[in-house]
Amino acid sequence: MSLADSLKSLNEFDINDLDVNNAGIWPAPIKAIVVLIIVGLIVGGGYWFFIKDQYVRLEQVERTETDLRQKYEQKAYQVANLEVFKAQMAEMEETFGALVRQLPSETEVPGLLEDITNTALGSGLSLQEVKLQSEQKRDFYSELPINIRVSGSYHELATFVSSVASLPRIVTLHDLTIKPTGGDGEQLDMQVVARTYRYRAGE
Repeated sequence: MSLADSLKSLNEFDINDLDVNNAGIWPAPIKAIVVLIIVGLIVGGGYWFFIKDQYVRLEQVERTETDLRQKYEQKAYQVANLEVFKAQMAEMEETFGALVRQLPSETEVPGLLEDITNTALGSGLSLQEVKLQSEQKRDFYSELPINIRVSGSYHELATFVSSVASLPRIVTLHDLTIKPTGGDGEQLDMQVVARTYRYRAGE
């Protein structure tokens, strides 16, 4: 059958004349269209039920591969720098030990109070109060607050603060307040909380 005859039979064909039981006598163009529709349905169904899930699975595997590659690179970096990390750890332990040795034990606190007292008097200050407060426990250390009240000139107060910071034991100053005590404003009253720290070994 020529192309012209096929087109003519297609134009003269009424879709209502289609009989599934006699599909063999359908015009060739109709057969071709039906075959294309069936192939399209098969391909679409195969993609939807089989290939689409595989794409989703592939994306998951790719993400997992990326995560594993990053973890591998991190592990490889750690292994390559293991000796450096060990050296840093040893240095940190040594530094930590040195800092811990600067923390007074409970029996050394009276000596520390004496050092603060001597520092205040050596700076030319008039010592009003040096009073140890209740111990405050932290994770591995305890804070020992000491209320200090002194009076003197601005220069003497500055010398005292600098000297306390230079003590061999760790002492930090908090809640500092300064008020003038005389009419000329040269004499000042300073109240401050000094905090020293005690290492809680084995508690």
